[in-house]
Amino acid sequence: MGPRDGGARRRRVRGRDAAGKGGTIKRITEYLSPRVARIAALPVPTERDKTQWYYQRYVAHLPAAGEIVLFDRSWYNRAGVEKVMGYCTPQEHARFLRQTPIFEQMLIDDGILLRKYWFSVSDAEQLKRFRSRLTDPVRRWKLSPTDLESIHRWEDYSRAKDEMFVHTDLPGSPWFVVESDVKKHARINMISHLLSTIPYEDVAAGEEIELPERPAASRGYERPPRELSTYVPDVALSLLGDPERSL
Repeated sequence: MGPRDGGARRRRVRGRDAAGKGGTIKRITEYLSPRVARIAALPVPTERDKTQWYYQRYVAHLPAAGEIVLFDRSWYNRAGVEKVMGYCTPQEHARFLRQTPIFEQMLIDDGILLRKYWFSVSDAEQLKRFRSRLTDPVRRWKLSPTDLESIHRWEDYSRAKDEMFVHTDLPGSPWFVVESDVKKHARINMISHLLSTIPYEDVAAGEEIELPERPAASRGYERPPRELSTYVPDVALSLLGDPERSL
């Protein structure tokens, strides 16, 4: 698991907008305990955040021993959207490229298992996914002005990504590229690779668990009348019908 007791693991999932990062993170965590595995998706930095050491607000979310943290948009924002959209200065960007390998090596030296994944999507597939969001009321919120701007700045983002890889794709903390034009394949490939890079052992199920029987005799408890409680309307009945009838 790593030098720390219990091991501490952290994954950073990056890639172009609509590349399928969020869906993959959801698949990784959906069957894991939220006490052990959590997602760090930081909002836009506040004015106070901007006065901090750049990595400071990310450090606060790093895992303790035995925990897993998945960063959905990590400190690599500075190498991508911040550089392309002009949210940071050229000096801040250059300092980031210089300091990040040192920062990540510090994490690795302290026992954190660091994995970096870049989801690569073609321009045609990205545009197709953007268009599908326009007509989908459930996912339309995912289409931000920055996403729309990325259509015009495809080459700028490509150059920024290439420069980022030159400085941060290193033997001790490499980037793993996931082809993501087919979302399902991307999820399977990423999860399979992730598991292959982590030394883990099957945990025995332990003793068989049996549910105890409820006491047969009443202990004098009586439920209060239902009329005393306020229930939510049974909308499901009008939408789906009576489940007993469907049986």
